[in-house]
Amino acid sequence: MRVLVIGQGAREHALAFKLAGDSGVSAVLCAPGNGGTAAFAEAVDVSPTDTPGIVAAAKAHGIDLVVVGPEAPLVAGLVDALEAAGISAFGPSQAAARLEGSKIFSKELMAKYGVPTAGFRVFDDPDAAEAYVREANRPLVVKADGLAAGKGVVVADDAEEAVRGIGRIMRDRAFGDAGARLLIEERLVGPEVSYHVVCDGETSVALAAAQDHKRAFDGDRGPNTGGMGAYSPPPMVTPEIEQRILREVVEPTLRGMREEGAPFRGVLFVGLMIVDGEPQVLEYNVRFGDPECEALMARWQGDILPLLLGSARGDLSAASPQWEAPASMCVVLASGGYPGTYESGKAIEGLAEAGAMEGVTVFHAGTKREGDAYVTAGGRVLAVTATGADVEEAARRAYAAADAIRFEDKQCRRDIGWQARG
Repeated sequence: MRVLVIGQGAREHALAFKLAGDSGVSAVLCAPGNGGTAAFAEAVDVSPTDTPGIVAAAKAHGIDLVVVGPEAPLVAGLVDALEAAGISAFGPSQAAARLEGSKIFSKELMAKYGVPTAGFRVFDDPDAAEAYVREANRPLVVKADGLAAGKGVVVADDAEEAVRGIGRIMRDRAFGDAGARLLIEERLVGPEVSYHVVCDGETSVALAAAQDHKRAFDGDRGPNTGGMGAYSPPPMVTPEIEQRILREVVEPTLRGMREEGAPFRGVLFVGLMIVDGEPQVLEYNVRFGDPECEALMARWQGDILPLLLGSARGDLSAASPQWEAPASMCVVLASGGYPGTYESGKAIEGLAEAGAMEGVTVFHAGTKREGDAYVTAGGRVLAVTATGADVEEAARRAYAAADAIRFEDKQCRRDIGWQARG
């Protein structure tokens, strides 16, 4: 089969890399891809948000399956357009993608179908929202309703911090129309984990749990980012907790989407907080997490095409995950200044040395190939991923490889996986 992967980050590199080694795949193309995917996949010069362009490219290149990486094309209806053109696509319909496209829609769905989550209020007016948080005068979470690249969330310690968040989202429109409406939630306390299931509209196949690290700096300090690292599996997701996630979260969510007339196909990524042993949903995403995807793909054994194709065609009966490595870790190397202002075009050295280390795969996030060399071309530059017999061994390998890679103003967290490393 000829497969087209949509996107340009490390998540897409990881998916394309696994597909390129798949026995059922004859060719992998990426739209637009990055410096890393250019080494083994044909680049298609079309933006992930150019729906007509992607449909035309899929037809022109004889594509059998399109795998959509990022959320924005899904929310915009790319899968609907591809399927209308007779092209199989991995990902949810536009109606089902509202689970990520609108935090208000997803919270109201949780409330309607009994999915455990924090209490919440919805606001259309910033004055009313500010009055609410001042009166509440306790730690709250402020969220933009729409897509904000994982950055439209303010975890506020007090009313003043919440008011500033409301102003940035609703008054300043830091995230554009995503801030037209606002969600204010009760603040939960506990470890945060990521859980992925691949769905075909009726049933689901559970993948392994993972834990992401969103804050920019060690000790979970600093601003939120797209993700500074992840590992799998997190120790707080015990077999008992996993069964509760499937029974109390995944099953009612999928049932609710069917009853709402938008059966969910693709990968459902549930962000959870484990509060005193109880799984509570923070949010849904309708695509693989990044960098969780890199950690999961590193652990995966064998072919991934049956899972993606089975989901796209509405029949997962022949798909089941096989985990080759007991544990994995992904450490993100970022440009200095990320997630704020940063410079690009910095020469990257040490990639071959890092990639030759045992158990290590280096996925490219924001790079550009210039001849035989690579330069930085984004905030998150590389996702250095390693497997191991346990999380500690995966961490040693990942950090050894991360230290072998050099570029000016490189930054990374040194404490990825701290909750699993004693």
